[in-house]
Amino acid sequence: MEDQEKIIQIAGSITVDELAKELGLSVTSLIGELFKEGIVATINQRLDFDTASLIIEELGISNVRLEKKNTATQTSEARRELSDHAVERPPVVAVMGHVDHGKTTLLDTLLNKKTVEAEAGGITQHISAYQLEHEGRKITFLDTPGHEAFAAIRQHGAMLTDIVVIVVAADDGVKPQTVEAIKFAQGANAKIIVAINKIDREGADIPRTMADLSQHGLQPEEWGGDITMVPISAKRGDNLDKLLDMILLTADLEELKADVDIPAEGLVIESHMEVGKGSVVNLLVTGGELKTGEFIVAGSAYAKVRTMVDFKGRPKGKATPSTPVTITGFKELPNFGDRFVECPDEKSARKQALLNAQGNSDALASSNVTSTDLLRMMNVADNSKTFNVIVKGDVLGSVTSVVDSLKMIDTHGEVTLNIVSTGVGDITENDIYMAAGDNTVIYGFNVSVPTNIAKMAARDGVSVRNYRVIYELLDDAKSSMEDLLDAEVVEEEIGEMKIKGVFRTERTSIIAGGEVLTGKVSAKVNGANGEVPVLGRVYRNKELIGEVQVDSVQKEKMAVDELVAGETGGIAFKLEKRITIELDDRVKFFTRELKKKRL
Repeated sequence: MEDQEKIIQIAGSITVDELAKELGLSVTSLIGELFKEGIVATINQRLDFDTASLIIEELGISNVRLEKKNTATQTSEARRELSDHAVERPPVVAVMGHVDHGKTTLLDTLLNKKTVEAEAGGITQHISAYQLEHEGRKITFLDTPGHEAFAAIRQHGAMLTDIVVIVVAADDGVKPQTVEAIKFAQGANAKIIVAINKIDREGADIPRTMADLSQHGLQPEEWGGDITMVPISAKRGDNLDKLLDMILLTADLEELKADVDIPAEGLVIESHMEVGKGSVVNLLVTGGELKTGEFIVAGSAYAKVRTMVDFKGRPKGKATPSTPVTITGFKELPNFGDRFVECPDEKSARKQALLNAQGNSDALASSNVTSTDLLRMMNVADNSKTFNVIVKGDVLGSVTSVVDSLKMIDTHGEVTLNIVSTGVGDITENDIYMAAGDNTVIYGFNVSVPTNIAKMAARDGVSVRNYRVIYELLDDAKSSMEDLLDAEVVEEEIGEMKIKGVFRTERTSIIAGGEVLTGKVSAKVNGANGEVPVLGRVYRNKELIGEVQVDSVQKEKMAVDELVAGETGGIAFKLEKRITIELDDRVKFFTRELKKKRL
């Protein structure tokens, strides 16, 4: 029926193209309407819930209603359709919340209380995922390493969690990170349960906390909404069983299932290099059964699963859906958030990894890894550096000029500029909503920032930077993008010496004498960030023996600041590793500094 109301569900945001299709309009018409509202948008521009609602209202469309999509679905576009043979699986639960609201305490208490055969002293190393048992059923918990990492997983189009437990302190209420957690949970299409923590504290106010949450779209069940809220004390352990009961009840309502008779698949949730083991990768199996000895591919990396252990370090022969495991065997580190799939043999795994690499310009092309590469890969959650901006200007010409100028900043491909939104007119509440939670900077050019908007931005942690000179705006943007760049290790050669005599050799030091052939030698030199120590590489017949540090310099038994080319003197070397220095060895001196990259 034509008059039947159409409901459009939005999980976080919707593109202009998607909204136009839902409304049965041409993209051109919708972009024109956005322009009337002062929003200069492209076909792929994302609109938040409030903006989309406003556009529909301005268009006079009465038979369409928007709904925020808060509830979970057990599949995503990246997941295959379940077969009739799918079996029940444990829920995957992420715990999020504002700093100091008790997330870590809750996780620790649950782990110590509920983990079967907990080891004495607890878990000694950082874990990103673990399982506990409650009423004979398993629950997988994820200790999300921060909102940015959680967002990175969503950007890969992966459904990681079924349920998000948002921890809110009863004596502190909703904070900016709480709002971020709510947005991420909604964007990940996960079912939300709120744990109202610290009910044992003086000043705890559960009704006020519920009221705060309802202002951010989380309506408690007690007030006719659909969000379960459980008052707890993570420190004392109050109501934790009830919280676990509600998690399992929610899981039952969602009917979470997975296929096991398919090739194993899942997600990379953490990866790092470990001495003696090589690449150590934490995986969450989402389908099939992963076994040791099998070949898997994740992005441009592939592995033969050499070892597999559970979160307590116990060996596992196989892992079923919703099970977190740690494996070794990857030839190179896969990216955080990548999907992994099982392959029948090494040849097909290598071929698939190569195809994935060719389709991903950011994939590491070489297996020859430098120390700088290694540092970057160990921080895999930060491989993709994006500078998100919203631009508001007094006239369309100003906006276009600012945007075009921002795009002209050369970042050598190391930082991606993402124009989240543009518009004409003063900075509004909608701009703050769009910027909150995504490290988005709002640039204003010849516009005003009303007092209430400035307060709102300060409350939500949104950076609003208003300029009247375009070059100052561009300098600020360039500086902000430089701040996103990793520092690089820079070495500078300063001189070379030939060893003429060795006077004393100990485990941690050597005193030797020689002639400076080129440059100079000293204990310290002025670097970009102040004084830096002088290091040396010892060569014997062109073979590198080891590395030393200059401790002091002498000439004719008197301490001096430096020796220059042509001079002879003594050097006291400090050793990190025990090495020998012999007659006719050559020492090439250099400095090593960590320098901030500049665009």
